[in-house]
Amino acid sequence: MTPRPPLSLHALLRLMLGVLLPLLIVGYLAEDVFEQQRFAFEAPLLTWIHAHAGSALTQTSVALNTIGGPVVMGGTFVLIVLCLWLTRRRPQAIFAATGLGSAVGVALVMKLVFHRSRPELWPRLITENGASFPSGHSTTAAALVTCLVLLLWRTPWRWPTLILGSLYALLMGSSRLVLGVHYPTDVLAGWLTGLSLVLGTYQLLSPHTRRLAVPDGQRF
Repeated sequence: MTPRPPLSLHALLRLMLGVLLPLLIVGYLAEDVFEQQRFAFEAPLLTWIHAHAGSALTQTSVALNTIGGPVVMGGTFVLIVLCLWLTRRRPQAIFAATGLGSAVGVALVMKLVFHRSRPELWPRLITENGASFPSGHSTTAAALVTCLVLLLWRTPWRWPTLILGSLYALLMGSSRLVLGVHYPTDVLAGWLTGLSLVLGTYQLLSPHTRRLAVPDGQRF
């Protein structure tokens, strides 16, 4: 059996900062949520956001609720995997399916395990069922952006994807606070869960494939 090559500095930093550190933070938050301890800053912060959110931001948040929902995001994830598979980028398709699927699956399991109640601070504009921790919208947004950045890292699209994608994930998470359907720690845990699981999948699969990033000069 061919020995596995040692981790490069970039791979080691990616593992430490992109996988292990986020998982440690999620674990810290999850412990307090499991013990039903509340973070003192959350309710006042949500109340402040609600008092200062204008109508435009509120309506944008309502639209993002649909965009980041299971129907649109599920269709987007399937489309990405199919496009990669049909264009004969099988390793990339497996990476996308595994990374995105694991992020969604782990978030659902965490909701069942921790079963945190959603905030009830004001009448909501939308109806959300299920547990609050972590935010599924934030998880899928972070997972999608991380997956696309990794796939496009060797192309000129990597920086636009990173910048615009980060803004999208930030706005998606913030919209959950504006709507009052999640606590800030739910959103933070969602971002970190999506990021760490997709990066962890990349770390596991990349030694066994030639390239997971789409080569420069080729269309996505």
